[in-house]
Formats: sequence, structure tokens, C-alpha cells
Amino acid sequence: MTETLRVGWAGIGKMGAPMSRRVLENGYPLYVYEPLPENRASVVAQGANVAHSLEDLAEASDVMMLTIPNDAVLRQLTLAPSALVDLLKPGQILVEMSTVSPEISAEIAEALGRKGVAYLRAPVSGSTITASSGMLSVMVSGPEEAYRKIEPILASFSSKRFYLGDGEEARYLKLVLNALVGATAALLGEALTLGLKGNLSVETMLNVICESAVASPLIAYKRDLLVSRNFDPAFSVSQMMKDFDLILGAAKSDHVPMYLASMIRQQYEAAFADGLAEKDFFVLFEQYERLAGMTRDKTAASETLKAI
Repeated sequence: MTETLRVGWAGIGKMGAPMSRRVLENGYPLYVYEPLPENRASVVAQGANVAHSLEDLAEASDVMMLTIPNDAVLRQLTLAPSALVDLLKPGQILVEMSTVSPEISAEIAEALGRKGVAYLRAPVSGSTITASSGMLSVMVSGPEEAYRKIEPILASFSSKRFYLGDGEEARYLKLVLNALVGATAALLGEALTLGLKGNLSVETMLNVICESAVASPLIAYKRDLLVSRNFDPAFSVSQMMKDFDLILGAAKSDHVPMYLASMIRQQYEAAFADGLAEKDFFVLFEQYERLAGMTRDKTAASETLKAI
């Protein structure tokens, strides 16, 4: 029975922590592998078991889920000697939920396929808030039988699940979404700067934008951040740079011209050079202001006058 599946989780970070807590709260035995005790503390406090090695995690799990930062870490966890490709056994399921390249994903799929291990690509769309509330969207590709078996586990932290095919379809769709997300921050920042030049306040513009034909959940979610100019990172400039490198890498491999994505990637590079690497990626707005000759003091003074 699906509800008796033992779940192993490697990577208890910003997203992994709330997602794995939801799995635990839905009654699944949970084993976590996370080298940093402070990251796993809250999940362990709720009843998760600690796996002290990948070998322990593989031994304890029917289904293993990964939420890790990049291709390099994924390669180390899966394809290195004595890593998961060596440790997992026929009948187990590996679910990788991060934003990684289709190339490494296909390499892992081939290696696990030779061992009879089902490999699901299952990147998510959403934030830490939607993860905590169980409202993520999950894009899945890989063996459909394995997907149907673990769909109730995915339902612990998601409201929508999309099965896309038996290959790398989920990887590509995640890159499609992130291209649009990163482009939204760039275009919105540019547009808001134009509006400031026209004597509009950020709050007024966003009030109208969020009720217009170009409204989106992403802009609504970032509205307060932009108005308050609190760019504490939910998703940082450096993380977005990594994702655009994946997007452009896939485009290069598949001979897809992406002129706009290439330019937007350079805008994030400029933000990185300005010392904004660990700010929320919507900080591009303030960078556009500076390019337009609008210092923060000038903008604040202008908005204060409008409020009087």
C-alpha cells in the first residue's frame, strides 16, 4: 500500500524542509539525510529519523526524494562511487525534484534503468510559502507506473500534479517556466522605472497591473516586496543565474535561438557585479532605476511628495 511506503529525503534546505514536513505530517515514515544539523532540526523535532549516510538512507527507504542545489551535487549524490546508483536496488524509486539540466538527468536515468530502479523527474513550481501550505505544482516525467505509485506522497505538498511523459519532459518544462519567471522580473523592473519617470508611484502601478490583462500570480506574490523594497531573497540573483545557464545550455544543445534569454542573463550578471548576488531576483528593478539615473533618494522623495 502506498501509505506504508518509507520515504527518504536528501537535502533539507529552504524548499526541502517544508516539503518533507508535509510528507511527515501526512503519516509517511520519513528518513532525512542532511549534513547540516541546523537544517534538519525542525523536521527531526517533528519525528523524522536521521540517516547518517547515503547508505543508511537507501537502506531505510522505498522512495527516495532529492531537493538539492545543482548538477554538481546531484552528480555527487548519484553517479559518484558508492553513491545512489550503486546503493539503490531494483524496485526502489528515486524522485529528483530540483532544477537541473536535462543532460545529467538523462545520464542518471540510463544508469538507474540498468539497475531496475525507477527514476522520476519531478521539479516543482512555487515558493517556500506554497510548499508549507501544500500548494506547490509538480511536473513529473519518467515511468508512469512509478508516478502513480508515489502520487499520494507528492499530494502531501502539492495541489497540482502534471504527468508529462517518460523522458526529460519535466526538466524542459521547468526550464520553460523559469525562463518566464526570470524574464518577468527583468521586464517588470524596466516598465516600473519608466512609470516612475512619468510621476507614478510603484504602489499605484502595481495596483493597476495586478488588475489588468498582464496580471499574474508571480507579480501579485512579489507586489509587497517591490512596494517595500525589501529584497530579502526568496530566490536569489545567483540562483536565477544558475537557472538561466541551464536554460541557455539546453537551448545550445538543442539549437534553439533564445535572444531575449541571453540578454536577460546578462542583466543578472550585471546585478551580480553590483553586489546583488544574494538579493531577491526582483532587485533588477532597482538596478534599472540606477541605469535611468534615478537614485534611491530621488525615488523616495518623489513618492513622499505624491503622498502629501
